[in-house]
Amino acid sequence: MSALEQAQADVRAAMKAGDRERAGALRMVVDALQKDAKLGDGDEVAVLQRERKKRLEAAEAYGEAGRTEQAEAERFEAELIEGYLPQQLGDEELAALVDAAVEETGASEQKQMGQVMSVLMPKVGGRADGKRVSAAVRERLGA
Repeated sequence: MSALEQAQADVRAAMKAGDRERAGALRMVVDALQKDAKLGDGDEVAVLQRERKKRLEAAEAYGEAGRTEQAEAERFEAELIEGYLPQQLGDEELAALVDAAVEETGASEQKQMGQVMSVLMPKVGGRADGKRVSAAVRERLGA
């Protein structure tokens, strides 16, 4: 079952349960996935990561502005989206992938970070945030 189909089923379940907040958040997820499907991109993981990132950034902005209620709503949506993302890599798994990518590219200094990232990101496959991956590569290359 695709993430879109699962989200649609979850919307129906939330509506039957009378959980309007969850149903509304799930509808936004379904909408984003449907737009991506119409464009023909077909990368549900990328869409979900992008939407999750938007929610987390909005929650941070609302929090800084003292709007805690809106910040909580955005965090709720981000957590909901996380449920549709693949299992995230642990620190050890990520470190092993970084080591393998550094070995494969022969990188030894910070200037070669782009080469390592281009080899590494397809292997990560949406199982870790880009910021986290780049920080691990930067640390491995001794920044």
